[in-house]
Amino acid sequence: MSGGDDDRGAGERPKRSWAEIDRLRDRPRGRRDERAPRGPAATARARAATQEYLKELDQKLFAKGAPGGAEGARLAAAVRAAQGTAGLADACRAYLDAVGPPRAPALLAAFLDTGERALQLAALAAVAEEIGADRLALTPGLRAQLRSLAEGLDDELAEAAEAALDAG
Repeated sequence: MSGGDDDRGAGERPKRSWAEIDRLRDRPRGRRDERAPRGPAATARARAATQEYLKELDQKLFAKGAPGGAEGARLAAAVRAAQGTAGLADACRAYLDAVGPPRAPALLAAFLDTGERALQLAALAAVAEEIGADRLALTPGLRAQLRSLAEGLDDELAEAAEAALDAG
C-alpha cells in the first residue's frame, strides 16, 4: 500500500485545500472575554462583589448625600410618588417640615406644581438661593414653571419667579 488516504496514521490531520484555508481565515473568530470569571465559584464571587459595590454606591449617593439622610431620601421619594395626585401638597409639606426647602430641580418643580402659595414661595426662595450659590442651573421645565408663575396674578409669587429667572 502506497501513499493513499488510507495510509494516514492516527495523529495526522487531513490536508486542507487553499479554498478551505482562505474560508477559515476570513471567518470571524470568537473571542474569549478575559475579564469574564472562569468557573462557577469565580462567577459567584464576581456577582457578590458587584452586589456589594452597588449597595455601597446606593448608600453613598442616596442616603448619605441626600439632605436629611435616609429620612430625607424617603420623603423625597414620597414627593416624587405623589406627583400628579391630590397628596402632592401633603408630601411636600412633610418634606419641608422635616428637611427644609428642596435643593434638587425635580423636587423644586414638584413644590412649584402644588399650587399652594406657602410651598411655592419656599421653593422660589430655594431656587434663588441655589442659583446665587451656583449650585443650580435652570432646566427647561423649571424655567417654564417660573415663567408661568411670573405671569400669574399673585404679585409676591410673580416677583420671586421673575427674580429667579433673572438670576438664572
